[in-house]
Amino acid sequence: MRLSTLIADSFCWTVGLAFVPLAQMEKKRQLQFSQVIKRNFGLVLFDMGRNIYEEALVTVTNVKTSPDFGQSKIYLSVYNTEDKLSVIQLLDKNKHILKAELARRIRKHVRRIPHIDFYLDETLDEMYRLNALFADLKATNQLGEQE
Repeated sequence: MRLSTLIADSFCWTVGLAFVPLAQMEKKRQLQFSQVIKRNFGLVLFDMGRNIYEEALVTVTNVKTSPDFGQSKIYLSVYNTEDKLSVIQLLDKNKHILKAELARRIRKHVRRIPHIDFYLDETLDEMYRLNALFADLKATNQLGEQE
């Protein structure tokens, strides 16, 4: 199948053997905007975070921005605490203060300040859980024969 036929028929972009709809891909400007938010919100958390969530360690792992730059989803990893959702709730409660500080930092770089939402990123926790599971399987010899 020719590339022009592929684009005309399915409006998809191929990645290896999988097809990704063009509507789901972030544009270059969205990625740049997201990186500005990520970098500066990390600094906001560094400066103001201790007053909000005290002993927990919070890092920004990813930022996804809508195509109109009006909405940004900020994914956070929370460490050094058992109740991670309470830290996200505290950040949500103080969102207006954090957004004002973010706006002060990025106002010269962007036209409008996006609405921000916080999400808990559990990919690192999931990785540790899977590593522990594989280690247990290997220890009990249930993993199978290695080649």
